[in-house]
Amino acid sequence: MSLSKIPQVVLKSSSNQFKMPVIALGTAADTNESSAETTKVAVIEAIKQGYTHFDTASVYGSEEASGEAIAEALQLGLIKSREELFITSKLWLTDNFPHLVLPALQKSLHFHDQLHEEAEIRIFGPLFDPLAHQPGDWQPPYSEEVITTFDLKGVWTAMEECQKLGLAKSIGVSNFTCKKLEDLLSFATIPPSVNQVEMNPAWHQKKLREFCEAKGIIITAFSPLGAKGASWGSNEVMDSEILKKIAQAHGRTIAQVSLRWLYEQGATIAVKSYNKERMKQNLEIFDWSLTRDDHEKINQIKQIRVNNGPVVFFANLWDGET
Repeated sequence: MSLSKIPQVVLKSSSNQFKMPVIALGTAADTNESSAETTKVAVIEAIKQGYTHFDTASVYGSEEASGEAIAEALQLGLIKSREELFITSKLWLTDNFPHLVLPALQKSLHFHDQLHEEAEIRIFGPLFDPLAHQPGDWQPPYSEEVITTFDLKGVWTAMEECQKLGLAKSIGVSNFTCKKLEDLLSFATIPPSVNQVEMNPAWHQKKLREFCEAKGIIITAFSPLGAKGASWGSNEVMDSEILKKIAQAHGRTIAQVSLRWLYEQGATIAVKSYNKERMKQNLEIFDWSLTRDDHEKINQIKQIRVNNGPVVFFANLWDGET
């Protein structure tokens, strides 16, 4: 796909109103060596296919591999400079303290600076992720106090300083509810550019979408296909008979219908597939449209949020919002 054919959105709260590609390749991975190599190969392949937006986080264990892939892509001439790429990274819960924000960002920048050139992270933001846990274990690797005592104002002030220093071109948040965004906007001098949350045809996020649209905040959808096959995922999207029939009518895959639906809702998307053919298919959603009838049928899909996390944190994480 030609890079010019991948739509972009303007981040209104960024220092220079940067444009962000609407599709990012997600890079959540294990930290073992084989997974790192797999991520590196996948990122290089994605650049070849036309992806220019890559979604990372310190907790994913993929920042170093992504940085190595970008360095190799530069050496191979696949890209001329990092300016052609858009990198999103996130602050993990254990670094969600005012004095740890800058060191955490500097560590992320180091991983993305494999050629000792000036690294760039376009969006950097605090991440609430109740699903980052050991396989088969729903006990998260942090205490409840990390969430309940979270100093939002102090952390966000430190985030704003990172943007003012030019170390992050934009700042945003992950898994923020309307209430948390209201709290943030009550004191922020730089509002968040993006809120990355779970969103797919089985979890529409209508209330949050309307709130973010009114405030000029872009939503990035993670788990756009419901994360089928993951220990915490759902089959509601990929096994949906409604989506299957819509896909057949358009000569598309269920995944493409789901991604197209998200795009037509005004959301940007973080897709996670290292399969070469599926990576290609995920970009083939811009030259066709869903019908009004398709949208009415998708509105009938049973709604279920899979990103609930441990029950003990539910009220603090989601503020009772549905």
